[in-house]
Amino acid sequence: MADDPELPATRRWPHMLRLVLFVAALLTLFYLVAVSKVIDPAGVRAAVSATGPAAPLVYVVVSAGLAAVFVPGPLLAAGSGVLFGPLLGTFVTLGSTVLTAVIAALLGRRAGRDSARVLLGPDWSARIDSQIQRRGLWAVVGQRFVPGISDALASYAFGAFGMPLWQMAVGAFVGSAPRAFVYTALGASISDLSSPLGYTAIAVWCITAIIGAFAAHRGYRGWRGRREGGPLPGGEDRPTPG
Repeated sequence: MADDPELPATRRWPHMLRLVLFVAALLTLFYLVAVSKVIDPAGVRAAVSATGPAAPLVYVVVSAGLAAVFVPGPLLAAGSGVLFGPLLGTFVTLGSTVLTAVIAALLGRRAGRDSARVLLGPDWSARIDSQIQRRGLWAVVGQRFVPGISDALASYAFGAFGMPLWQMAVGAFVGSAPRAFVYTALGASISDLSSPLGYTAIAVWCITAIIGAFAAHRGYRGWRGRREGGPLPGGEDRPTPG
């Protein structure tokens, strides 16, 4: 006998409770770290600088862990610029960003993937798997360009939907490269933001913000068109039911 795709409430509520607790834990971390600011980035920089030649590798690991609990990425990237300068600092920031994406996606997968699939059902799960296979990498890249979205929170969500870790790593590296340079360069030039490096960083930030806003708008229009039976990519109208 085939399984009923609609799970009874007695089988759904444990998965719903698990996802609610997972989201509540993330929001609590976000409030404590990003709003209440219980972690002092300056103290972290001082502790890392005391490790000497190992400081870049130490900062990659420490910064990745802090970003995974929602310490703002721009602050961590700026700290990398202060400690290591614009060139090495950018690579340190990128290494930390990739590691954060993998950590958050892995935790999201372990905590929420099974429950998300049960609640979505087999049809929607299959659709999501198909979209991940076709566009997963570019979804991660595009998210990194959209301003105002927490990279860590997005990585948790990607993981909960089953995004492969290699897509998370490659997508985070490619999509975060411009902003990694921007915030690291601003940190390196904090004493003189009117320097050419500071102006370059601001220009790159403006360009990436425009690209991200355009990509988000286009993605939203495409999603809305597919949902409402809008025009096909070739310009032809979709057939309406009935």
